[in-house]
Amino acid sequence: MIVTVREIAQLGANVLRQTAAVVPDVKSADIQQLINDMQSTLSATEGVGLAAPQIGVSKRVIIVASRPTRRYPSAPLMEPTVMINPSFQPLSDYKAKDWEGCLSIPGVRALVPRYQDIMIHYTDRGGMGASLSLEGFVARVFQHEYDHLEGRVYLDRVESNVDIIAESEYFKL
Repeated sequence: MIVTVREIAQLGANVLRQTAAVVPDVKSADIQQLINDMQSTLSATEGVGLAAPQIGVSKRVIIVASRPTRRYPSAPLMEPTVMINPSFQPLSDYKAKDWEGCLSIPGVRALVPRYQDIMIHYTDRGGMGASLSLEGFVARVFQHEYDHLEGRVYLDRVESNVDIIAESEYFKL
């Protein structure tokens, strides 16, 4: 199986505004190839998560891979986790605003309100069901990637245009 680093779809690409299709057979060769390509693509970036639509494939597959990078120096370390057909429920109504960026929207950051504590359910790449409680930064990454499956980007959640800044200004904060 040849693993490929794929091009990241940029804001304006139709695939980023579509609701991604449910994956009926997680063990199929094309889905396993997609996962491998997503893992290699994410590894080649300073991102902490990736959704299949970001590499042009409208399927419900995400990877959450929190790790400290230049873009997110204080991110907690988390083993890259492939989540197929994910869903989530907030564990409380509390939302916090924090800075987000996106590989599909380079050079921009924004303050985005997100649930702080969530319970997620998904199928892993081996076809097994899994549940996971996430909080803080990792919960934020999951919700950001989940939005991609719903045809949304983080800028859609910003409460005020004043909360959107150039990434160069973000690094000065």
